Amino acid sequence: MAAYADDKPVLLIKKFGAVASLVLGLLLTATGLNGGYPILTTIGVLLLALGAILLVLKIVRRNRGGQ
Repeated sequence: MAAYADDKPVLLIKKFGAVASLVLGLLLTATGLNGGYPILTTIGVLLLALGAILLVLKIVRRNRGGQ
């Protein structure tokens, strides 16, 4: 399950993991805020941050390789 760009394998699982982390973080944050569970809110925010960081690092690495 690897795509090739510029003769380098790009694993799609990393992108999927980042997007899944964002979705799960959003769901946990919403559930924690709605239900009054601060631990779920904290975990959700951490997952949101992790997913955003992974996607930003992926984009920066891809753009740096083209220059």
